[in-house]
Amino acid sequence: MRPGDPVDRFAPGRLIVHRNVRLGRIGWARSARVVLDDERGLLLWIARDSPVAHEVNAAGLTMRALPFADWITPTYRLAEGRWNGPPLLKFLPTGAAHSVWWFRDERGRFANWYVNLEEPAVRWDDGPVAGVDMVDQDLDVVVRPDLSWEWKDEDEFAERLAFGDDYWVTDEKAVRAEGERVIALAEAGAFPFDGTWCDFAPPTEWGVPDELPPGWDRPPVR
Repeated sequence: MRPGDPVDRFAPGRLIVHRNVRLGRIGWARSARVVLDDERGLLLWIARDSPVAHEVNAAGLTMRALPFADWITPTYRLAEGRWNGPPLLKFLPTGAAHSVWWFRDERGRFANWYVNLEEPAVRWDDGPVAGVDMVDQDLDVVVRPDLSWEWKDEDEFAERLAFGDDYWVTDEKAVRAEGERVIALAEAGAFPFDGTWCDFAPPTEWGVPDELPPGWDRPPVR
């Protein structure tokens, strides 16, 4: 296997990098531990305060901090930081155009599922560092514990679709169709919305990495 070649499986407990790619650039990167990796898909754990990086413009602002028309610029850089959200699980079903995230409240209890609509992830392995790259399609679905749901970020999605040459989503109907397919699973209480992994607790020895591993910013494979 050559460095960067796609891989079939990651070993449980391995530290990898989960990355979002925008038009061939890294939009964000998050360090994550592999919980399991089997025929169903890849399950990742992101601890609170895990090292991350995100794309900012010349003024140091993120894409969500300003209108999309003002975000479009030839100047970007990656700013490293820490994950300031709650600890969460991310499940990337094999070959699916979405992932499902398990969010927790401040006390560590399951709060809700979050369906992240995205192009299917591609794995890579350079030896000392490995990861998985996907393309976030911005439109999302929040699923509550009672299986009620709502679309999220519809306004941002609609705004960005107007900038065809500068936006990474090319098929709005396909994105919505994938969301509707997953909504049907949620309404039926089918896997993974059946309580699976809602009480997951990571091994104490995993800890939190000090920084992103060297090579985390290697060229995307998406």
